[in-house]
Amino acid sequence: MKSKAKFLSPKTATISSETEFGENVEIGPNVLIVGKCKIGDNVKVGANCIIENSVIGAGSQIVCCVIENSEVGRENRIGPFAHLRPNSKTGAFVKIGNFVEVKNSNIGARSKAAHLAYIGDADIGEDVNIGCGAIFVNYNGKEKKRTFVGDGAFVGSNCNIIAPVKIASRSYVCAGTTVTNSTQPEDFVIGRVRQEVKPGRGGDYLKRG
Repeated sequence: MKSKAKFLSPKTATISSETEFGENVEIGPNVLIVGKCKIGDNVKVGANCIIENSVIGAGSQIVCCVIENSEVGRENRIGPFAHLRPNSKTGAFVKIGNFVEVKNSNIGARSKAAHLAYIGDADIGEDVNIGCGAIFVNYNGKEKKRTFVGDGAFVGSNCNIIAPVKIASRSYVCAGTTVTNSTQPEDFVIGRVRQEVKPGRGGDYLKRG
């Protein structure tokens, strides 16, 4: 381990004996690596990460994350404060950002979910954007359902994707939309209540305290 990995705070890192390190790995303070893990070449694992029974691809950077029974592709950027739950897999050059949770899902190359999203039981294609606050609604109270998102699709902020549904390639889902039906390639999807403006009523409401 010492010949292949640089430990920034050796006394605070706990590493399983089953862990395999590539070359030029950097491990930050308070890192816990549990079970059978494989950490690829040139990986940086930042402070306060927990990695369990997972593979981290070469060149990836992991910051303040929990990764369980999952596979991270090469040159990924995961975190800070992301959670990859079991059976999640990412392709190359994927970004999973602040407070994003991924569960039992596959995320294709160059796709990104930069912040505040839940991706559960989904198959995400390549070059897909998942907006802030997007929720993949995978549980109806009785059973889990799965969602498919095609290559190049755009899912805007604060969307609810109600499984089972298929968002076809290069579809554009506007912010605030609840998707309940599958789309065709290059569809433009919008489903939100129209804004209603009542002049002066805001000031009156605030004055009443």
